[in-house]
Amino acid sequence: MTQQPQWGISLSRYFCIPQRVILAIMGFLAILNAYTMRVCLSQAITVLVVKKNSTDDDSEAICPPDDLDEGTSAGGNFEWSEELQGLILSSFYIGYIVTHIPGGLLAEKFGGKWTLGLGILSTAVFTLLTPLAINKGDSDWLIVTRVLMGLGEGTTFPALSVLLAAWVPANERGKLGALVLGGGQVGTIMGNLLSGVFIDAYGWEFVFYFFGGLGVVWFAIFIFLCYSDPTSHPFIKPSEREYLVKEIGTISRNEDLPPTPWKAILTNLPMFALVAAQIGHDWGFYIMVTDLPKYMADVLQFSIKANGLYSSLPYIMMWIVSVGSGFVADWMIRSGLMTTTNTRKVMTGLAAFGPAIFMVGASYAGCDRVLVVVLFTICMGLMGAYYAGMKLSPLDMSPNYAGTLMAITNGIGAITGVITPYLVGVMTPNASLLEWRLVFWVAFAVLCVTAVVYCIWASGEVQPFNNAPIQPRSVDFEAQERKVDGEKSKGLEQSS
Repeated sequence: MTQQPQWGISLSRYFCIPQRVILAIMGFLAILNAYTMRVCLSQAITVLVVKKNSTDDDSEAICPPDDLDEGTSAGGNFEWSEELQGLILSSFYIGYIVTHIPGGLLAEKFGGKWTLGLGILSTAVFTLLTPLAINKGDSDWLIVTRVLMGLGEGTTFPALSVLLAAWVPANERGKLGALVLGGGQVGTIMGNLLSGVFIDAYGWEFVFYFFGGLGVVWFAIFIFLCYSDPTSHPFIKPSEREYLVKEIGTISRNEDLPPTPWKAILTNLPMFALVAAQIGHDWGFYIMVTDLPKYMADVLQFSIKANGLYSSLPYIMMWIVSVGSGFVADWMIRSGLMTTTNTRKVMTGLAAFGPAIFMVGASYAGCDRVLVVVLFTICMGLMGAYYAGMKLSPLDMSPNYAGTLMAITNGIGAITGVITPYLVGVMTPNASLLEWRLVFWVAFAVLCVTAVVYCIWASGEVQPFNNAPIQPRSVDFEAQERKVDGEKSKGLEQSS
């Protein structure tokens, strides 16, 4: 373990918040930034494309404009079909999938700081370039830009899993893990709500400049404040450093880390269950996060400002539930009420079966706008329990290979991000309520089947393939090894 510099010890006195909490806050803001940059196009695209007029055949399946609303979304000048819009919205996830496993491996070998930071920075740069791509290259350049954004953002969750495994003790994992992962909901809230306001006030280009700029600012602050693990942090308080080494130990890096046990991971039954749950979550979540603004605009006929507000409400509830469920999960495990495995299963089941029911229910609420928004809000609220369930399973199953596990599960799950927006575009050529109802029934089936698989075979225990030391360590192992080597040398001298 490296010696902490004296200047760092002196500087640490000015920090009243523990460094692991600062890391969690910056991790929360990382995901928040990632999601705002990801979802703002879902709002912007409703004013970029030429507005579809309902035909006589489907007029009963598209709601009339709300008299109390300020007018429906006006639409723009780009004649992009529903199928092309689906391809544009899904193109981000093509790049997003590619960098998951490389991002996890790099974070495990060299730490998560630069893997996370540079990933968010590159996403921010391409977000800033999005208006130029649209104006100069139409849909083709936009698709390329979104793929490049996905390449940068694909490292986010694997790198954060490695950082959390190195910084967060097991008894704080629920609340701090849920706090960090809750950035996805808050980012979606901000992305939808502020996009609606900004587009209405300043035009669609402004949202990309604003959220891309925030990403650059986050990078500068993160690089100064955060480090890959407690032992490499120069200005962590010595007491916190000792506590974290005692509770977590020191995860070896670079050549000291054993090779990734790919065969053991890929043939592990709880790993298959985790992948299944991730597919179910992402299928439901990506339909909502990518296409809910289109549903609000095309079917319910909301204006862009109202669309931003009502599209954000479900994610406010989701964030509240995700943070609350983290505290509940920690209490259930700490009090011995349930094992870690059963706690993760209960939370995952609640987060799958509940949203499946309310999502379909919203499609049968017809044009009752208040009821539809309420049902979607309950739907996404219940989905927040995922973040105290299967989302924490990689940390439970293998602290040393959490980045790889998160990369595999999140990467495979992200394939649904490519499939679902495009599939929605194919299934809703007329953007009618009846077509959307079938979309939600498909999501119902996927959510339920994958949740059953998880509830049968998942595990919250450390898996055999986790070879590196993970037990709490309260001694200086380097000193202990020197002592053993000294005793061996002494014995050899005596024997000679």
